[in-house]
Amino acid sequence: MARRLSPVELDFVETAPVRLVFTAELAAPPDAVYKALADDVEDWPSWFGAVVSATPTGGGAGRAVRLRGGTRFQETIMAREPGSRYAYRVDESNAPGVRAMLEEWRLAPTPEGTRVRWTMAVDGPAALRTVMRVLRPGVGRSFRDAMRGLERRLASRTAGR
Repeated sequence: MARRLSPVELDFVETAPVRLVFTAELAAPPDAVYKALADDVEDWPSWFGAVVSATPTGGGAGRAVRLRGGTRFQETIMAREPGSRYAYRVDESNAPGVRAMLEEWRLAPTPEGTRVRWTMAVDGPAALRTVMRVLRPGVGRSFRDAMRGLERRLASRTAGR
């Protein structure tokens, strides 16, 4: 059953009790990476293996996301800064123990393309915080796999032009 989570603001990405932060370098330019993250929401399952479905809601103001294993999220988009930042808050989820959650994608140009920094900010009881820290290596692996998938997807789009 989905539960309502605490309606945190963007500063939660810096103050959350658990912050998992990962970075990757992509050969694609920031605008292309941003478009894949923020505009092509329904394509997420093609490059992010943990995502089963992602659907824009509220005319693009939110998203409905399902992960492998059955976890579901209803999200509100908190920041849309083309080419540099995309963030969303989880408003409802069936994930046990999660009280608040916000994810932020920061993009920065590099000479070769884009540096992507993904922060998952979470709050919950002590047991959940411990589990999140234990899961960090697996979440990081999922992120790295997703970034490789996204890079392949963006390269194939460029080659198809």
